[in-house]
Amino acid sequence: MLAARKGAPPARVWAPVGLALAACLAVGTARAADRAFNTEGSIVFYDAAGNETLDPAHPQTSSSFSQEVPMAVYDTLVRLNAIGELKPGLAQSWSYNADLTEFTLKLRPNVSFHDGTKLTADVVKRNFERDIALGSRASAPMVDSFRSVAAIETVGDDTVRLKLKEPNGQMEYLFGFVAGMIASPAAFENDAFGANFKPIGTGPYMVKSFDSNVRTSLVRFDKFWEGTEGRPAGFEHHYVPDGRARLNALRSGQANVALIEPRQIAEAKGAGLAVKINEKNSVWTIYINLSRATTGDLRVRRAFMHAIDREALASALSFGSSKPTTQIFSSASPVFDESLDKLYPFDQAKAKALLAEAGHKDGVDITLLLLNTTEYKQLAEALQAMLGEVGIRLKFDTVDASQFTLFRRPPPRGDIMQARWGGRPDPLQAFAELAGTGGAYNPVGVASPEIDSLIAKARGMAASDPARLGVLRQINRATVENVSSFTIMTRSNVYASKPGCIVGLDSFLPFGDDQFNNVKIEAKCK
Repeated sequence: MLAARKGAPPARVWAPVGLALAACLAVGTARAADRAFNTEGSIVFYDAAGNETLDPAHPQTSSSFSQEVPMAVYDTLVRLNAIGELKPGLAQSWSYNADLTEFTLKLRPNVSFHDGTKLTADVVKRNFERDIALGSRASAPMVDSFRSVAAIETVGDDTVRLKLKEPNGQMEYLFGFVAGMIASPAAFENDAFGANFKPIGTGPYMVKSFDSNVRTSLVRFDKFWEGTEGRPAGFEHHYVPDGRARLNALRSGQANVALIEPRQIAEAKGAGLAVKINEKNSVWTIYINLSRATTGDLRVRRAFMHAIDREALASALSFGSSKPTTQIFSSASPVFDESLDKLYPFDQAKAKALLAEAGHKDGVDITLLLLNTTEYKQLAEALQAMLGEVGIRLKFDTVDASQFTLFRRPPPRGDIMQARWGGRPDPLQAFAELAGTGGAYNPVGVASPEIDSLIAKARGMAASDPARLGVLRQINRATVENVSSFTIMTRSNVYASKPGCIVGLDSFLPFGDDQFNNVKIEAKCK
C-alpha cells in the first residue's frame, strides 16, 4: 500500500490569494510558553479512513470518512467539549425567543479565515444559504440541520437570526456539527461542491495540500483566534486502509501515531509502543428496513436480539476494546441506561420461540447489505454463523464501502445493513436519524409511534431545559424496547504511538472520530 502511494498523482494545492503559507512554516520563533512541546515537528497520523473531499456539506464528510481533518480546518459556530457539553465557538453567544421559533447567534469579533477574509454575519448567512440550496446533494446531517429553517436574517455585521418553521430547541447542537463548520466565501465560488470545493476555514490548521483519499497536509494557522501555544507546525493525515501497513509505518518512523485494529493491541504493546483506547458514542449496530414483512415484525426483531451473543463477539473481535451493549451511547453519556443492556440476554431458545410465534418455525431469510471491508466482513461472518443456529439465515449483498447510501435511498436495498455508527453531538439528532420517521438511516417507517412523539416533544424543549434529559432517556428506552436497530457492541478508537510522544489525544464523544486540534508533541519527540 505504501509503495503504491509513491506513484500517486501530485497533490492538489489550494493557495488562496493573500495566504502567506510560507510564514506558517516558520518555526524559529517559538515562544517560551512553547518550550515544553515540539512546535517545529508535525503530527503524522495514519488512519483507516480517508477524505474524498473536504467540503463540510458533502455526505462523506459526516459519515464513513475521516472527520479529523475537517475538525482541524473548520472551527464550528458552537463548540462541544469532550463529553458533548455546549461551549462558545465562532459564536460567542446564542439565544432563542420565548417560543423557540427564532434562534440568534452573536459572532465572535476579530476572527479571520485562512485566506484573510473576516468572519461576518453575511459570510455565515451565505454558508447557510449554500448548504440549504444543495438540497439532497448535501449530507443527511446537513439536510436535517436546516430542515426547520424558514428564513435567515443578519443584524449588523455580527448577528445572524434564524426564523424557524416550528419550535426547535436543538439548534445549538446542530451548529456544533457539520452545519456549524463555516468556510470562506472563496471556498464555494461558482457553486463549487465536493471535489471543486476549496477548504478554507478558520480552524487551527489550514490546508497546504490535498490528495483525495490519499493524504492531506495541514500547517498551523498562526492567526487562529484562540492562539497557537504548544501546537505542532503541521498535521499530516494519511489514508492507509491496511492495518498492517499502518502499524508498520509507525514502527518504521514514517508515522508518529496510527489508528490500529483491536487485534493489533498486543503486538503494538510488545513492540514497545504506547496504546490508547478511546471509548466513543460509537457502536457496531445494524440498521433495519422496517417495511419488510420479516424485519417489520417486532417478534422477529426481538428474536434477532436474543440470538446475538454480544459477550462472545466483544471478546473475540475487539480484544478488550469493546463492550457488549444494546444501545447507541457510551456508558459515559448521560442518556445511557444500564438496565437496557439487560433486556436481551443471549437466549437461543427464546429466539426460536419468538420466530415460531411470528410464523417462522422453519427459520427466516434475511438479506444483509455488507460493506466490503475486512472489519465489516469479519463481524458479519461471525453473526451469520451465530444467527444461523436459531434459524435466521443471513444472506450477504456485498457492495463497496462508498455505497452505504444504497440502504437509505429509495428503493432501499437489503433488509438490514451492518454499520459502524459514529454518534452525533446531540442525542436527539442520533435518535432522529436512526429511529424517527424519515430519519437519514431509517429508510422507512418507525419501530413505534411513541418514538416519533417523543422526538417531537424533545425538539420543542430548549437544550438548557433540565427536563429534556428525561425525555431523551425515554426515547432511548423506546428505541431499545421496540428494537429500532440491532446494536451489538461499543466501538472504541484504538491508537498506537511512540512512547512519550503524543499528548492530548483524548476521547471526543460528539463525533465518531477524535479531535487532533489540540494534540501536541512532547519536546523530546522528534
